[in-house]
Amino acid sequence: MLASGRDGVLRVEDVSLAEIAARYGTPCYVYSRAALEGAFGEFDTAFAGTRHLTCYALKANANLAVLDVFARLGSGFDVVSGGELARAIAAGGKAERIVFSGVGKTEEELRQGLELGILCFNVESASELEHVDRVAGRMGKTAPISVRVNPDVDPHTHPHISTGLKESKFGVALDDALPLYLRAAALPNVRIRGIDMHIGSQLTELAPFREAAARLLTLVGKLGDAGIVLEHIDLGGGLGIRYKDEVPPSLADYAAMIRDLTRGRRESVLLEPGRSLTGNAGLLLTRVTYLKPGREHNFAIVDAAMNDFLRPALYDAWHEVRPVMARRESSRRWQVVGPVCESADYLARDRDLALAEGDLLAVLSAGAYAMSMSSNYNSRPRAAEVLVDGATSQLVRARETIADLFAHESRLAPGK
Repeated sequence: MLASGRDGVLRVEDVSLAEIAARYGTPCYVYSRAALEGAFGEFDTAFAGTRHLTCYALKANANLAVLDVFARLGSGFDVVSGGELARAIAAGGKAERIVFSGVGKTEEELRQGLELGILCFNVESASELEHVDRVAGRMGKTAPISVRVNPDVDPHTHPHISTGLKESKFGVALDDALPLYLRAAALPNVRIRGIDMHIGSQLTELAPFREAAARLLTLVGKLGDAGIVLEHIDLGGGLGIRYKDEVPPSLADYAAMIRDLTRGRRESVLLEPGRSLTGNAGLLLTRVTYLKPGREHNFAIVDAAMNDFLRPALYDAWHEVRPVMARRESSRRWQVVGPVCESADYLARDRDLALAEGDLLAVLSAGAYAMSMSSNYNSRPRAAEVLVDGATSQLVRARETIADLFAHESRLAPGK
């Protein structure tokens, strides 16, 4: 999605990042429609020989334009809140292609899903199952469910994004799943549709995934012996991308593994990719505000911050940083930091760059878990978002204003 034009300026598709900065300001997230469509097409094609449904995981990037791109391609969606469910529908998603995950679904969210007629709720506890049955009964509906099973497999990823270990809050323990399915089969307002797992994000090895899926399929066999027939097996998402020197499994190897595991089965396969579809389809565009050389470190202070892009501070994540226009001067080692009043507020450490105040920088691989995790910390308006389509760009989320930040707040009433 990123290339350098004849003028030496970085471009997304056919649009200069300098032009985007001049038109929309910085900080700004920039997405490539071609990259989004290419990633989805590659993923879907890899599973062409398997009866499947690709359900994009909104938590990676929930911008309406991004969701619109996927909806037009026939994507299903994986949501974890009522807000995400509403976004998927607003973007053109079909309710019957939506799965609703998450450990703490409220009654209002359950009602929302039942009214819309979603594909299924991924139930994550015995208490939730009983709650789903009661809510559906009061509405005169039957709730479609899967049980999210925790296979207790170490995905070998960052602890904050490991979700399949027994100490995790997610899912139902493997040994507890069969009794819970038997309970679900006896409930009057529940219909069993499938089974689900998700062991983590940014997976760079296939072995943990294979082990977890094998454990899940063993359970599916036991369910069949107990007379519980499933319509689908949801194998989750989590396939990693390359940020620096990672070597994630190829999509072909990933798909071949799943085909091998599910060969001869009658159930359809559900997949929940997120980062692998959007991560490398977006970048964060920021401008150098001040250069602050020092005895210990040289700081390049930019107008983006940890409130805009949390991954480096939260996960110590590495993202490539490129000048939008390269300089011929010799480089220095810089700490690329933001203006937020936290020592953790950095975007990149120890980068050799030739910089001047006012330069534009592109922080790459920022299409997933970036804008979706942004906040208004330090009362900073959130960034704009732009989608590039060939030679055109479109503002798909306006930059917040300072007035927006306290539009829903109020001072104390007079005399209080």
